[in-house]
Amino acid sequence: MTRVGSTERARSGGAGSAGAGSGIIVLKVGGASVGRIAIPDEPTVVVHGAGPQISQEMQARGIEPTFVDGRRVTTPEVLEIVMESFAAVNASVCAAIGARAVGLSGADVGLAARQVPELGLVGDPLPSAPPAILGALAAGLVPVVSPLARGPLNVNADEMASALAVGLGATRISFVTDVPGVYHDGELIQSIEAAQAESLVRGGVFDGGIVPKLLAAALAARNGVAADIGVTAVVA
Repeated sequence: MTRVGSTERARSGGAGSAGAGSGIIVLKVGGASVGRIAIPDEPTVVVHGAGPQISQEMQARGIEPTFVDGRRVTTPEVLEIVMESFAAVNASVCAAIGARAVGLSGADVGLAARQVPELGLVGDPLPSAPPAILGALAAGLVPVVSPLARGPLNVNADEMASALAVGLGATRISFVTDVPGVYHDGELIQSIEAAQAESLVRGGVFDGGIVPKLLAAALAARNGVAADIGVTAVVA
């Protein structure tokens, strides 16, 4: 049974955490959750995915999507679809947020990643704090970032959001999904420790899209950023 701990402890970030006091919130919004964006009062960065849109367009063009541990294998042909889909979703997210939103491509603002050759044009993101994002926050705007890195490289949106949260020294990262939170043994859990989440992923207990979310949340938590997936807090 997954250990259920204190949700309050998870959301506090802990004393001396990297993100403590920064006030920046990172929201990761899935491509299927665009209409459910609630921007908090704190300075907020939104990172979006476009998974359903990309897969739909790939299938329309006769290309079968392939995933490895929740990450999409990306050929040059697939990357073209990824970029088109990100642009469309970015515009939709900005429209849902309103006048304060400013759409940014991660590749254009200088987000960095190490290429993962076995996945094609895919990158492992590196923590960063791009000046364009900091400038938008300072101006009271809401940066809406598509998860592309320089190259361009396709980056899993959960991983990009986590790396950006760490780089910005964010106070909190929240993964907005179309499910209430993380289920284990048929139970919706309130919290899970990062080490346990990683162990369960390695053991094959979780699969599909929850895998990169759990690993991304665990990475953020280990770096002092309070992390939650729906109602489930991921704690260091």
